[in-house]
Amino acid sequence: MTLTRRSTLTVAGGAAAVGVAGYLGLRRFAPAPTPYALAQPSGQTAAAPAGDQRKSERSLGDPAAKVTVHEFFSLTCTHCAAFARGTMPEVEKDLIASGKVRFVYHDFPLDQVALTAAMVARSLPPAQYYPFVSALFANLDRWAFARGVNTTEEIWKLAALAGMSRATFDQAIADTDLRSWILQQQQADQDRWKIDSTPSFVINGQKTAGEMNYDAFRKLLPGV
Repeated sequence: MTLTRRSTLTVAGGAAAVGVAGYLGLRRFAPAPTPYALAQPSGQTAAAPAGDQRKSERSLGDPAAKVTVHEFFSLTCTHCAAFARGTMPEVEKDLIASGKVRFVYHDFPLDQVALTAAMVARSLPPAQYYPFVSALFANLDRWAFARGVNTTEEIWKLAALAGMSRATFDQAIADTDLRSWILQQQQADQDRWKIDSTPSFVINGQKTAGEMNYDAFRKLLPGV
């Protein structure tokens, strides 16, 4: 999804949510044991105060991996969803689980709905971040773009399946500090890497933009 001035202003101004959703009945999910670190905070970001796990890094894989991939994504981006559904399972299995690649997530919401979903995702325990984001992408058409349903309530239904209480959910979506922090991080990433579309990837310091299949993605990884 291409970043435009209009989409940036929509998020920064807290405009009304765009898009509505429908609910797919999913079973409650929990993080499955894996041979590598699954969505655990491997260090505080520069702007994150110690002890605030909502603002800690969300990543997969061994911190000592030879290659580090940073993905900049929006939770309402159809291209990000296609990468998550079609490419990421192979990346996870072949590259992350093997210790070759460390994958770091960067929230880059392009509209208010994506921002709300990102706030909820970061308010879950860190180990639930990746499963929750994966569930959102797997059901994007049903919670972000369907007609006639309240989008926030559809995000809540998925958050409840992840084990979040309604009180925690309501606190998360009303948290102006978290909202501001996500937008500040987004602006810092945009300024540093010139991000102008999602998904975008920075791999060992080199930026590449666009959805891609596994073979194309692997060709970008030096020495893997």
